[in-house]
Amino acid sequence: MFSKAIVRTPCKAMINGLTSANLGKPDYLIAIKQHKDYIQALEECGLEVTCLESDEAFPDSTFVEDVALMTPHCAIITNPGADTRTKEIESIKPIIESFYSKIEEISAPGNVEAGDIMMVGSHFYIGLSARTNQQGAEQMIEILEKHHMTGSIVTLTEVLHLKTGLGYLEDGNLLACGEFLTKPEFQKYQVLAVDSDEAYAANSVWINGMVLTPKGFPKTKILIESMGYKVREVDVSEFQKIDGGLSCLSLRF
Repeated sequence: MFSKAIVRTPCKAMINGLTSANLGKPDYLIAIKQHKDYIQALEECGLEVTCLESDEAFPDSTFVEDVALMTPHCAIITNPGADTRTKEIESIKPIIESFYSKIEEISAPGNVEAGDIMMVGSHFYIGLSARTNQQGAEQMIEILEKHHMTGSIVTLTEVLHLKTGLGYLEDGNLLACGEFLTKPEFQKYQVLAVDSDEAYAANSVWINGMVLTPKGFPKTKILIESMGYKVREVDVSEFQKIDGGLSCLSLRF
């Protein structure tokens, strides 16, 4: 169960955020409205939300998940693989220090973005991507083991981040699409196959019994509901335009 979340208000510079989506530039004013609804959804899940001010120096800084991994035993400051995001850790570290007494850090040449990390109990799957490298993943596993948790490395080729194509819904149920449908390491779970035309909805988030799912993907919503979950849709269309999803927009702990 989670009790808290940290989010960061989108900055106006988000319209120039990193993207390969080819969906056009986001509308900043719509993004602000959507972000407020996202916070409302987190609160509906019972979370106390800390909302950080926007940071115009970093267009992608609303995707606060990537700069830290929050575990039950420690927080781990990552070292983002995108050059334009590396210094985001400087502003997030003091915030995390107000919540955690045990804080670890990934150091160069290791790179990690926590969008590449999926937690299943005390185990963490770490995807190797353009943003997370072997050195970073190995450092992350070493830190996890130091705090009596475990980690393993997953290769990926089709998506930006591991959680772009996966969403663990607890109770052994795993939303998956594309290359993750047949990966051996995930066959121990009940794999819920997301249709390719709704691949974006694989990034749905379980929070305290509720599943947040992006608005506009009806087949995935029905799939999740068929497993007995309560579903809350959240419109994040403007964040999708800069390669962001529901999990990216918060640190939950």
